[in-house]
Amino acid sequence: MTIQAQTLKVALVDLDGHPVPPWVVESLTGVGVELLVRQCNSQGELADHAKEAEIVWLFGGSRLLHGGTLELLPRCWAIVRTGSGTDNVPVDEATARGIVVANTPSALSDGVSDHVIALIMTLARRLPQQDRETRAGIFDQNLSRPRNSFHGRTFGLVGFGHIARDVYRKLSGFGMKWLVHDPLLKPAEAAAQGVQLVPLETLLAESDFVSLHCPLTPTTRRLIGEQELRRMKPTAILINTSRGPVVDESALIRALTDGWISAAGIDVFEQEPPARDNPLFKLDNVVLTPHSASQSGDGIEPRWRASVETLQTLAKHRWPPSCVNRHVKPQRDLFAG
Repeated sequence: MTIQAQTLKVALVDLDGHPVPPWVVESLTGVGVELLVRQCNSQGELADHAKEAEIVWLFGGSRLLHGGTLELLPRCWAIVRTGSGTDNVPVDEATARGIVVANTPSALSDGVSDHVIALIMTLARRLPQQDRETRAGIFDQNLSRPRNSFHGRTFGLVGFGHIARDVYRKLSGFGMKWLVHDPLLKPAEAAAQGVQLVPLETLLAESDFVSLHCPLTPTTRRLIGEQELRRMKPTAILINTSRGPVVDESALIRALTDGWISAAGIDVFEQEPPARDNPLFKLDNVVLTPHSASQSGDGIEPRWRASVETLQTLAKHRWPPSCVNRHVKPQRDLFAG
């Protein structure tokens, strides 16, 4: 069945500090989309700007949609969040209102997966320590020996979406065993992908490397706490590029200090930016980055392109490529594309 593209208003309410490229407007106009652009800094501005919009678009991490704001958007039937995380979108409330929530994880997966691999290799080979020692004139190849080799080790992925699958694909040549914990993944799909679907407890106990790739929800908040960290091998390395509150940070600090685990690579924190006196800064067995995993050499153009493709799909009344609440009963009839 062919559905004619219909004119609809899309309100871009959070630009994340980036100007809208001209080609974005042209591409959306071509499918009958009127793009309304304003960086909204209050719920009043949001309500004024988006009150006639059928789709609300968040390019960044603004949390203006929380706090009952959806009541102020009577025509909204879809929300597009550029990126993978939707913790700044009231997904449950949107679902109850028949609002489709779409995101664009594919736009970030290449950069984030590269970052995960960089953290793992940096920590496994202890590169920061070797660099500091060499600069200090300590030329001793046995002083900071690598923590883990890769061949024959076990890699655990908590969540198996776009980013985790890219990590798996890029590291698949290292001859590792792959464990996955993902409540949404079916055993047959896991087997077809070449990974083993296991309970979280098993993954933590058996993995040499654990990488977190789950969204922040009430279920995943502090998913990794003291009990979980104590289950891990004392030689294990933990990587978190998902969301800071997925890990109990105080428990992680104890784990790194007392040797429950060997090391950690952290791109996200419970508080961002972290306090200057955060104890993680004093630890030698952790590598920290400023929530920069999604950055890539291609800049932000992949984010714009994935967002435009999602909006073009919605304009044709088709389900978006990535829908967070696919179980929603949408206000508008949507067809499989």
